[in-house]
Amino acid sequence: MGALLAAVLGAVCLAGCSSTGGKRAEDRAKQAKANGSAVNTPRWKFAMVTHSGAGDTFWDIVQSGAKQAAAKDNITFLYSNSDQGDQQAQLVQAAIDQHVDGLVVTLAKPDAMKAVVAKAEKAGIPVITINSGSEQSKQFGALSHIGQDETIAGKAVGDELNKRGKKHALCVLHEQGNVGHEQRCAGVKQTFSGTVDNLYVNGTNMPDVQSALQAKLQSDKSIDSVVTLGAPFAATAVKAKGQAGSSAEIDTFDLNGQVATSLQNGSLGFAVDQQPYLQGYEAIDLLWLYRYNGDTLGGGQPVLTGPQIVTKDNASALLEYTKRGTR
Repeated sequence: MGALLAAVLGAVCLAGCSSTGGKRAEDRAKQAKANGSAVNTPRWKFAMVTHSGAGDTFWDIVQSGAKQAAAKDNITFLYSNSDQGDQQAQLVQAAIDQHVDGLVVTLAKPDAMKAVVAKAEKAGIPVITINSGSEQSKQFGALSHIGQDETIAGKAVGDELNKRGKKHALCVLHEQGNVGHEQRCAGVKQTFSGTVDNLYVNGTNMPDVQSALQAKLQSDKSIDSVVTLGAPFAATAVKAKGQAGSSAEIDTFDLNGQVATSLQNGSLGFAVDQQPYLQGYEAIDLLWLYRYNGDTLGGGQPVLTGPQIVTKDNASALLEYTKRGTR
């Protein structure tokens, strides 16, 4: 009788436990469906804090990818940004204070970010870096870095300029103190067989950018190529070229709809696409994979999303993607 009673009680317990587990899974599934997600994992909260300035369309594309991944993974997604290193660090601290479950940051100004990234990790918040700071990411203790290697991207530009027979390039840096920008121009110098001059401009003031470019092109007619480091600056460089009466080719890092159109009509020579949508998407998805299954990518090395050289020959294929905000 005792053995029979134990068996009955055990069966009841098992049924109860199974029912409870099933109910929890069912509740998560219902919540996931309500959120439009494809998974039934907990509703985690991930924050992304970048060094973007106001009106930079590149970061709209990064956010688009991150939001798509968040919707799929049942994630509450928070985004904030500042192009000032100390303010970006304060935004990261605010995310820590909100007890987020994961954090994505950029390290354009790594010295300003080192201490606060360490605070996040001490609080048990997994950190992934994207876009800039690949060299500091592992040192700072991040799980992984997703983006292009800026020096490799710069080298690719130098190689492309050589193919085009260019002799004198102007590399336009629009954000003082951004290590990624310095690495891009340094990379160009490493592989370009001609001369490279750096021109520092105030990227928050487009009229000033145009004036500075125009003055430089007017004063030095030997410049036969201008390399801008962001898509919004390519159109400004084209205007400056026209006002200066220059014949220099305008090339750019990064891609958007206007750049794709300009590649098609020949006003731009080539663009370097680092696939920002992929950077945002993979960062959120990898945080989810880490929280859910302990997964990491890269084996201690950056996960590269570029560079891809885009010219008139392949711009048309990407134009549809730029119209929907994913390239």
